[in-house]
Amino acid sequence: MPETPYLLAVLAVTFAITFGLRALPFAALSSLRNSGLVRKLSLWMPAGILGILAASTLRGTISADSGAVLPAVVAVTVTVAAHLLGRRRTLLSVGLGTLVFVALVNL
Repeated sequence: MPETPYLLAVLAVTFAITFGLRALPFAALSSLRNSGLVRKLSLWMPAGILGILAASTLRGTISADSGAVLPAVVAVTVTVAAHLLGRRRTLLSVGLGTLVFVALVNL
């Protein structure tokens, strides 16, 4: 069994590394607040995530089961419509699209 000072040193190093890794994004955040690139990314990232999710879903659905193509297309359509009509709330649109897809595949 390791000695107590050794265990305390390991815990201290682990704490320091974990704290540093958690604090680093907040330290970098202040310099990025006024960045034009970050502003553009915040506008385009939700649509990009939805596009990647839709492409991945359709690709996996088409290659796995040809009977689930129509539910996937309907779910993607619902997701896009919910995103555009729901004031670009990504969590709402992705959740609604997922629920529609699961319901259509299981019914």
